[in-house]
Amino acid sequence: MTKLPQAFKRIRLNLARSKEFPSGSTRHGYEFVAPLDAAGHIDPAQWQKHRENCRVRRFWGDGEEHGHLVHKPGGAEHARWVFDYGDGAEEDEEAGYRFGSHAFRPGEYVTIRDEDGAMHTCLVVAVEPAPDGGRINGST
Repeated sequence: MTKLPQAFKRIRLNLARSKEFPSGSTRHGYEFVAPLDAAGHIDPAQWQKHRENCRVRRFWGDGEEHGHLVHKPGGAEHARWVFDYGDGAEEDEEAGYRFGSHAFRPGEYVTIRDEDGAMHTCLVVAVEPAPDGGRINGST
């Protein structure tokens, strides 16, 4: 099992308040492993060195999906971060809105566009040291 550098964090996002979930939802969200710099931004250089350890778990009600955090060229920031759940096909990706410039700290909000184009606002509820190897509940 790979011992990850201290910069690697496990970040938990829960679905924020919405019309469907007026109080938000702890049963809908994401948990992912990413390297964060001192300001709480995703560090692309560290990601590049350990990208196979940057995993994501999407939990949505009774269902779960597992994949990887992927850095792709293009978009308004000249690069974009996506959660990829399959063989690299774009139809199974979910894109983080401005993930490259967003600081991941508890209490902050982020937006994710799902594979159907729907936007979901999530609350950062935890940022803690990543487990060895980047494992997340149920991932391999």
